[in-house]
This record gives sequence, C-alpha cells and structure tokens, in this order.
Amino acid sequence: MTAPRIVEMKRKGEAIAVLTAYDYPTARIADEAGAEILLVGDSLGTVVLGYENTLPVTMEDMLHHTRAVMRAKPAALVVADMPFLSYQVSDEQAILNAGRFIQEGGADAVKLEGGERVTGAIRRMVAAGIPVMGHLGLTPQSVLAFGGYKVQARGEADQERLVREAGLLQNSGCFALVLEGIPARLGAQVTRALAIPTIGIGAGVGCDGQVLVSHDLLGLFLGHQPKFVRRYAAVGDVMREAFAHYVADVKARRFPSDAESY
Repeated sequence: MTAPRIVEMKRKGEAIAVLTAYDYPTARIADEAGAEILLVGDSLGTVVLGYENTLPVTMEDMLHHTRAVMRAKPAALVVADMPFLSYQVSDEQAILNAGRFIQEGGADAVKLEGGERVTGAIRRMVAAGIPVMGHLGLTPQSVLAFGGYKVQARGEADQERLVREAGLLQNSGCFALVLEGIPARLGAQVTRALAIPTIGIGAGVGCDGQVLVSHDLLGLFLGHQPKFVRRYAAVGDVMREAFAHYVADVKARRFPSDAESY
C-alpha cells in the first residue's frame, strides 16, 4: 500500500480501514486482517507507556515502536505520528525529525497535528519526498489548551475555520487527513469538499475511512473510553483470567507437569 493508492481508494469510493500498531505482533496481525493503514500513534503514551496524555512521548519512543512495527514487514502503509515538540519549534526541525522516521524508523509516511500553523512544515516535507497525513479537530497534543478531551468545532465560526484549514492542508500536499472529535455533519462536509481521503475517529460515518486505537477496540486499555469507541473483544478479561489461572497452577504446583519438563 502506498500514499497514492490511499488517495485512489477515495476516488473509487472504497472505505479505508486504519488501526494503530505499536509492536511487531500487533502489526503482523492487523496487517493480516486487511487494514490498509497502520498508524504508529503517539497514543502509545497512554495505552502502552501509562502516561496521562500524549505530551511526554518523545522522538526516541516513537522511533523505537515504529521500528518494531516495520519488522513485521506489513503490506499496509505505515504512518508514524510526530510527537509533541518534534515539529512545532521550526520547519527545519520538523523536516529533520520527519526524515528520521523515514531513515531510522522505516516508516512510509508521517502524521502531524494542526492547521495553518503547520502548512510550512508540511510543504517542506512533501518537497523532500515524505508523504504527510494531517490531523484536525480534537488534536490530543493540544489537550491542555482545550481543557480536556472535548468535541471540537461545535460553533459556526470554528466549523468554517476547520473547513478552511482542511483545504489548506490538502493544498500543502497532505495525502490524507484525520478528523477527530468533531460533529458527524462537519466530518461529512469536509469529506465532500476534499479530493484527499478523510480518516474519522469520532467524526461520523461520512468520512472516507475510520481509525480506532487497537487497545480500545480489543478491550485492553483500562482508562477512559470515548463514546465513539466500539469494543470488538474483551482481550483484557481473557488475559486476566489466563494470568490468574497460571498463578493458581504455580501456587498449587500444577505447573509444570512432567510432560512440560526437560
């Protein structure tokens, strides 16, 4: 899968399935399941590393997990999230860090949050041959400015600004755009207005594709679950039961058996 093929999927009216992956086994399984895009999201800060938000995640964290995903050699397009302060300081720093994801991490593309303020960095990355995915709406790296994880662009002025910034991101060279935590009607409006695909997360069914955090989908994350999350499995419960069974067997000296010993 390539960035141009993702754009072509929108032209053909094909829905795009995106999953997060932070490690080798998850990447292999998600790829075998048929996801077109694997996002190495900075959401790993909350669901893997145990932080309260994504702000403490570093470039080294992201590169470490991106390399693990790439070792699975997925057919899917692998997009690496640019973490907080890896692209906001200057366009020069932004392109150098984006380049690290390609050179050191092996990623196929990068994603960054924001509208007009990041268009300069996006143009530089695209000119250097780095595919870029944008991200508007509820941008988690701005959680402190938002005062929490709240639905964005409820008012008319904010909606007009989001539509305008979506156009700016497209014109700057983004091949796709994540829309997070916005009214479904607005998600559909932006999708109709753009030639590039939109990937929704809490932005309604009118987007060209959808993304969910794998740990939310699998029931592995124990923190707050947003309203838009659909839990497809209770893997956390299965793990807890298996671990408890193992502990009980060890305590009762039922494990290992003679057949399980050398």
